[in-house]
Amino acid sequence: MGSAAGWLWGLVQPLVLLVSYVFIFQICLGQKPGPDDVTTNYPMLLFCGMLPWLLFQETVLRSSASLVEQANLITKTVFPAEIVPVSIFLSSLMSNALASVLAIAAAAIFLRHISPLLAVLPVFMLLLGMFAVGIGWIAAALHVYLRDTAQILAVVLTLWFWATPILITEDKLKNAGHWPLVLVNLNPLTYFVRAWREVLLGYRIPALLHWGWIAAASAILVFVLGGLFFRYMKRGFADVL
Repeated sequence: MGSAAGWLWGLVQPLVLLVSYVFIFQICLGQKPGPDDVTTNYPMLLFCGMLPWLLFQETVLRSSASLVEQANLITKTVFPAEIVPVSIFLSSLMSNALASVLAIAAAAIFLRHISPLLAVLPVFMLLLGMFAVGIGWIAAALHVYLRDTAQILAVVLTLWFWATPILITEDKLKNAGHWPLVLVNLNPLTYFVRAWREVLLGYRIPALLHWGWIAAASAILVFVLGGLFFRYMKRGFADVL
C-alpha cells in the first residue's frame, strides 16, 4: 500500500517545528526580530532559518549509519560507497525544496515580497549539499569502525543547532557577549542561515555576497577534506562490514 499523504509528509516536520518554536519563543518569551534582521515577521524569519538546518541535519544523520545499513551492497558488489551520502542528500533535498516553495509562497502572500535573489537559491542548496555530504562522509566512515558514531553525532548536532542563530535574532546575538558571538561567527551554518533568509526574504546583495563567500569556502573545504578522509578509511570497509 502507498502512503496516503505522499510528498505532503515532507512538510509536516518543518511546520510542526515552526508552530512549536513560534509558540515558545514569540508568544511565551516575547522574541521578535530586531532592526538588523531581514524582516519583522518572526514566523517567516524562523521558518527560512530552519530550512537549511533541516536539510543539513537530515543529510548528516541519515548518512552516518548508511554504510552499515547498505553493507551487503557495498561488500558484495563493485559499488562506489561515496554515492550513498550523496543520494541521501538528493532525497532530503526533494522534501526541503517543497518546504522552500511553501516559504516563497508565504512570503508572497503575507509579506507581499518576492525576492529577486531567488535565482541563486539553487547555488546555496548545492553549497549546503557539499558541506553536508562532506560531514556525512566523515560520519559514515567513522561509523563503520565505531558504531556509537551515530549516537554521538546526534548529541553534537543538538549542540550545533543551539550554536546556530535560528531561534535567536541578530540584535539579541550582538548583546549575548563576546564568546557566544565568537562561537556563532565561527559556525559555518550561521552563514548558510543568513544567506537563506536573505535569498527568500531580502534584497541586500552586498550582505549576501559576504555570507555567500564564507559559505562557499566552508563547503568546498569540508567537501574536499571529507572526501579524502572517506577514501582513506574506505580501504578497510570490506573487512569490517
